[in-house]
Formats: sequence, C-alpha cells, structure tokens
Amino acid sequence: MNRPQRVMVTGASGQVGVDLVDYFEGRVPLGGREDFRPDGRDLDSAEFEVMGLSHHDLDVSDAGQVDRALAATRPDVVVHLAAYTAVDRAETEPEAAHAVNARGTGLLSDAAERYGAHLIAVSTDYVFDGLKGSAYVEGDETNPQSVYGATKRDGERLCRPSDTIVRTSWVMGVRGKNVAHIIADRARSGQSVRFVNDQTGTVTSAADLARCLVALTRTRPGGVWHVANSGTTTWFEIAAYIGEILGRDAEFAEPIATSELSPAPLATRPPRSDLDTGKFHAAYAALPDWRDAVARLVRDRDLRPS
Repeated sequence: MNRPQRVMVTGASGQVGVDLVDYFEGRVPLGGREDFRPDGRDLDSAEFEVMGLSHHDLDVSDAGQVDRALAATRPDVVVHLAAYTAVDRAETEPEAAHAVNARGTGLLSDAAERYGAHLIAVSTDYVFDGLKGSAYVEGDETNPQSVYGATKRDGERLCRPSDTIVRTSWVMGVRGKNVAHIIADRARSGQSVRFVNDQTGTVTSAADLARCLVALTRTRPGGVWHVANSGTTTWFEIAAYIGEILGRDAEFAEPIATSELSPAPLATRPPRSDLDTGKFHAAYAALPDWRDAVARLVRDRDLRPS
C-alpha cells in the first residue's frame, strides 16, 4: 500500500487553512458542498498526512525556521497560505508585508526545491491594476497599485516555474473574519449598510477554494491558475444579497462610490479585478456561482464553534 501524501500547510489557522485541513482529513467544512469535486474524486481520510502550521509554529520570513520545518517534515507538497493580508495597514508597514508575502514565499520555494517538495502558493487579484476593462487571465501583465498587491506580486516572481501559483479574490469563509459576517450581523441587528458599487470582482468561498487546493495537491500542475467562484459582482451586490437572504428589504444596503468612503482607505483597490477562471474550469471544473457560495456561508455561520 502506498504511504499517504505528506502535505505541509502554512497559515493553517486562517479561514482557508482550517477548511483545507478539514478536506485533507476527509471532512467537508462548514460552508462547503458535498457534491463539489473539481477533480471528480471523493475525499479519502487515508490519502493525506497533513501538518497544519500557524504563524506561531512557523515564521515563513525566517530562513532558518523554514529550512528546519521542511527538513524535519519532508513534505511532498507545501500549500502556502500564510500571508500579510491587512491591505490598508500594509501601506504603513511595507517591510512587514514584504517579509511575509514576498520573502516568505521565496524562502518556501527555495526550501521546497531543496527538499523535493512541490509548492502551491496562494496569491491575489490585487496584483492587477483593474484597468483592463474585462476579466483577467493568467498571462495578463501585473501592475499592482498597493503595497499589499506589490508584495504578493513579488512573491509570485520568487517562485519557480514548476511551482503552482493560485490567484484568488474576495475570499470569505464561515470560520474567518470577513466582510460577509459584518454584513450578516448588521442585517440581523436591524442596522443598514453602505457599500461601494464601483469595485467589481469575483467572490471566493474559502471552502470551495480549499477543495480546489486538494485537487491541485493531487495533480501538482505548476504554473499560474485563477480560482474563484463563478460570476462577477460588486460589494454592494453582495451586501444586498446577504440582506435578502436574511429577510431585509431593498433599503438595507445603499450603494456608494469609493470616493464617498470616509475615512478614505489608505490602499488603492483595483476598480475591476474579476478573474477569468476558464483555465481551471477546462482542466478541473467550474466553481459554483458566487450566490450559492454566499448562501452557504450565511446558512452555516450559526454552526461555528463558540
């Protein structure tokens, strides 16, 4: 009998990480779909031996820690989810963002090469400027407009061609801190919300992304892949839809322009950064529609451990 595939996950305590560890251990996480199998295969709790590492277990910006972690565990695949994701704070902490998003990714790529592991690194739609006017494909030129986007782009550049880079966008999970939970809380408390209607992108369910990462772990394709739920939307449309699910009327969400935000965000967001996922769809399967993903998040959020 073949031994289980050994997988090391950085950032395993984050909203994608907790769902990914569930899948590797044969469980469908909160917000997931039993019937979503992008590689056409069922989960198998005996297939993987997973080592989930949080920031407290591994500082990916420390070369010594990274080398010791891979030397000790000898993984077949490293799924790199650890990231500095405070988009606005990165504008005032560029060194901290670069240490994790760029240097850390490069160190993991080097160590994976050294110890014979395949690296899967998760990146972002913020590597684009949002001015193309249509959905971005994997080969489009990057031009980040924020420190966060630039550090993630630099991390991509430090990867090897044999590594797998997964760009995703607007990630929201049942067990994570994200805008969807804020919207749902306000909908239930009787408050209203104001959200921008001039930023277009693609929602990504943390659970659906995690299930796709299982497929990529199995196949180790290399290269750049865009992974997000189907359909484009705006933050206002997301807010209005969550309000609708929770029984609020059309007055719950008010559309505003980015220029009306007060205080103004420090980081520039791309006005249109939706990802074309045709490559992943052709090789594996299309992800469910974003409304389906958001509805699952709202349905399961009350099941979160207290």
